[in-house]
Amino acid sequence: MRLFVGILFVFLMFILVACGGEQTTSEQPTTLRLATTTSTQDSGLLDYLLPVFEEKYHVKVDVLAQGTGQAIETASRGDADVILVHARKAEEKFVADGHGSKRYDVMYNDFVIVGPKNDPDGIKGKSLDEAFTLFTNGQAPFLSRGDDSGTNKKELEIWQKLGIKPKGDWYLSVGKGMGDTLIMANEQQGYTLTDRATYSFMKDKLSNLDILVEGDKGLLNPYGIIAVNPEKHQGINHEDAQKLIDFILSDEGQQLIKDYKVNGQQLFFTYEK
Repeated sequence: MRLFVGILFVFLMFILVACGGEQTTSEQPTTLRLATTTSTQDSGLLDYLLPVFEEKYHVKVDVLAQGTGQAIETASRGDADVILVHARKAEEKFVADGHGSKRYDVMYNDFVIVGPKNDPDGIKGKSLDEAFTLFTNGQAPFLSRGDDSGTNKKELEIWQKLGIKPKGDWYLSVGKGMGDTLIMANEQQGYTLTDRATYSFMKDKLSNLDILVEGDKGLLNPYGIIAVNPEKHQGINHEDAQKLIDFILSDEGQQLIKDYKVNGQQLFFTYEK
């Protein structure tokens, strides 16, 4: 009899453990794949913003930080559920081609030109177009990201508008993200175009660089968020993608973006509703 009771007890414990295991599995968070520009990662914004969303909605966000062009290409293959990027023309084409459901304005910051403190090309205080023209003097290297990012697209757009084909020893296409490009510019005493947020976040590591050109209307840098179209690609977690969009556009999400500061400086700005 005791043997039977012992066997029954072990059996019941096995059932309880099994049921408990199933319950734990069912409570695991869902996974959302976010393809985004390196600036949202390198600036520290995502580390500030996403944990609030993850806890609130029980969703684990897997972040793939790339240049904007690469992020859009990743989503175009169905390898991301949602994108947060900054190249409006490319974003609108992504939607027009059927890969994205709808584009939403999220926030904006601006680009700035940083360079050596002694400013050998003499660009400080110049307009955007004047600064780019002066780079061709080649007194110091200009480091281009060269990675099809939103920043790289903006740079190439400026050269094209000016009718300049950048080439020569002074022009270095490095194929790196914004953080790595800034570090290289700091080491080589060169110039580069950067979003203000990443530069501000990394400023303590960039002792050789200063902001030399800012405030030009051509330097505005808007960000958009787009859910990948589940009718175009299979396996898309559209439900959680829309939850992230709704959260970021909500009063709570927009306030978090406005509240994010580094050394007391606001890095991203939201649109008035």
